[in-house]
Amino acid sequence: MWLRAVTEEINMVERETMEFDVVIVGAGPAGLSTAIRLAQQAQQKQQELMICVVEKGSEVGAHILSGAVFEARALDELLPDWQELGAPINTKVINDEILWFNNSEKASKIPHFATPKTFHNDGNYIVSMGNVCRFLAEQAETLGVEIFPGFSAHSILIEDDTVKGIITGDMGIDKNGKEKDGYMPGMELKAKYTVFAEGCRGHLGKQLVNQFALDEHVSPQHYGLGFKEIWQVDSSKHQQGKVMHGTGWPLKNDTSGGAFMYHIEDNQVVVGLIVDLNYSNPHLSPFDEFQRMKHHPTFKDVLEGGERIAYGARAITKGGLHSLPKMHFPGGLLVGCDAGTLNFAKIKGNHTAMKSGMVAADVIFDAITQGKEHTDLSEFKSAFETSWAYKELHQSRNFGPVMHKLGKFIGGAYNTLDQNLFNGGLPFTFKDNVSDHATLVDAASVERLKYSKPDGKLSFDKLSSVFLSNTNHEDSQPCHLQLKDVSIPIKVNLAKFDEPAQRYCPAGVYEVQQVEGKDEFVINAQNCVHCKTCDIKDPSQNITWVTPEGAGGPNYPNM
Repeated sequence: MWLRAVTEEINMVERETMEFDVVIVGAGPAGLSTAIRLAQQAQQKQQELMICVVEKGSEVGAHILSGAVFEARALDELLPDWQELGAPINTKVINDEILWFNNSEKASKIPHFATPKTFHNDGNYIVSMGNVCRFLAEQAETLGVEIFPGFSAHSILIEDDTVKGIITGDMGIDKNGKEKDGYMPGMELKAKYTVFAEGCRGHLGKQLVNQFALDEHVSPQHYGLGFKEIWQVDSSKHQQGKVMHGTGWPLKNDTSGGAFMYHIEDNQVVVGLIVDLNYSNPHLSPFDEFQRMKHHPTFKDVLEGGERIAYGARAITKGGLHSLPKMHFPGGLLVGCDAGTLNFAKIKGNHTAMKSGMVAADVIFDAITQGKEHTDLSEFKSAFETSWAYKELHQSRNFGPVMHKLGKFIGGAYNTLDQNLFNGGLPFTFKDNVSDHATLVDAASVERLKYSKPDGKLSFDKLSSVFLSNTNHEDSQPCHLQLKDVSIPIKVNLAKFDEPAQRYCPAGVYEVQQVEGKDEFVINAQNCVHCKTCDIKDPSQNITWVTPEGAGGPNYPNM
């Protein structure tokens, strides 16, 4: 590696500078696929290429949370011999069910012909994407890619309206912004091209969208909040390879989302719920809806007597093609869920994220071999639009907006007709142009939802759940959940919406407490599992999530 020790005055801080051909932010499926494809190209053409991947988690996979039923199409292209290489992809889907939860006691199985064919999982695998990413990182390092876990990408290096790289976060800053013992300033990582693959609602991706107006002429991005738990269950209740998806109860008709339960190896099952973040009732608690869901006999019969061994939560991008921003800008590209490439009609985004990264690698490699640096890679647009990933997104372009506008029943029927008979080709366009944060109604005008106390057997509280996520942040560091106006939570959000942050956060970060007879908004940043829901759903858009000190956050072992 070429390390150029330079000292430059940036924000009055002397920083070491490292130079690469390509810097990639995020060691998820998109970022690692970009790195591997670049390194493969360089190896084939016998060209030296310096590639760096920066990952804010303590290790690769620590911040990865996904269902996940995995479609191996992109991996087949990237690493055709992945099975021989020992990829942790072993559990084939052998039983695929779709249910309608009528109420708290009953569920009806929906025949496959009556559901969109995109929901079917023949040939897919149940995986831990955290472990898949660890495998991908090993392959990347074998090819010479440098991977730096535990380093957050704090800010973007922009010169003359062109991205020139990133600056990693400072280490050892106290809550007041002063240097502690052991302080280490972040490094400048400069590159000919920088790829942003941070996942859903990426901190820097959000800045890039605003800086370069990448979302002009597209619908607002839409999101869901996904919960996941892993349970150890009795072997007599375990059916390895079984996949179940469902919708309906406990979510009311005006709240869309869906449940899932996957039977993985070693007598373990994965159970979860996705709640779309366009819900309108500020009293709704997605976490408590998930805990309540597990008392339905469909889940209870499997989980009862078992042990919950892992918990996590993460927002997912689900706006689809109509919400996809321009993914190129001077000096870099935005890929994967940082852009929003998830195919909501399949409830899958790992394969499309990987493919977007592979397309990015091809475009970047061609540019570098032609001697180009820091250009606007506008050719990415046509390259991506000729890929099968874009074709998938185009076929399912109306899927989410139809559900939002027509509801679960009519929208579901329309999507089944559109996908199964017309392959997404019905000549209608549906768009949802209302941002998720703008959908809440006055708290006084709607039902105040009541949730039962958790029983400690099937349902649990937030703090015991966060404990299972192994979440930790260095003590005495600046709060990474920043308020634009500290008065808004009480004066606006509490008065109008009963401060919904108390409920939409899945980790108990936000509270309203009485201090000397007055309401006070409290932020327990130590609990944050980096789901980004607050950055998305806050009705005043007053909360900005920024990267904490590197290695902070959850440490998921196999999510």
